[in-house]
Amino acid sequence: MTTVMVSIAAFIAAISAHEFAHAFAAWKLGDDTAMASGRLTMNPIAHIDPVGTLLLPALLVVMNSPVVFGWAKPVPIDPRKFSSPRIGLLITGVAGPLANFVLAAAAALIVRSGLFVPGGYVFFFFASLLLVNVVLGVFNLIPIPPLDGSNILVAVLPVKAARVLARAGRYGSIILVALLYAGLLDRVIFPIVKAVTGYLLK
Repeated sequence: MTTVMVSIAAFIAAISAHEFAHAFAAWKLGDDTAMASGRLTMNPIAHIDPVGTLLLPALLVVMNSPVVFGWAKPVPIDPRKFSSPRIGLLITGVAGPLANFVLAAAAALIVRSGLFVPGGYVFFFFASLLLVNVVLGVFNLIPIPPLDGSNILVAVLPVKAARVLARAGRYGSIILVALLYAGLLDRVIFPIVKAVTGYLLK
């Protein structure tokens, strides 16, 4: 049970950093929507979704899933408040995964430092923090709504193609679930996560 709680704590820290980064980037670019909604904070309570942040990750840990994942409450962003909506979407979209990779790198440094005994709860926390952040960073770069990669793609595509992708957003969750069941995690995500994690631990 203690390891479950440690894993959930690592997951909550990762999603809090991810969502804060979205809110901070939007605020710096002129959109105060997230700040007005109380999301410009690292306080996990502001970002927790009861099912996606607590229940699902706990079940996955109990079931010995090789990856713990879930979701937080989406950070509200109003592209109309950006001086350049496309650049604003690009930067805010990149901010979340980038925060995860930075946090993963920091966790990897601690894991490699030898400061904590392998097998101990503190070591397990930072090892979990490393893995969870890499998974969140990689997974969110998939260019399918509602993931961050879709906003990044919308920002760089020609206008007509971007509009088509934006309209397809309503079907994004269905497409994503279908791809996951088709083996997206095993064939694409896991190898990338393994490669990034291995690189950080060199």
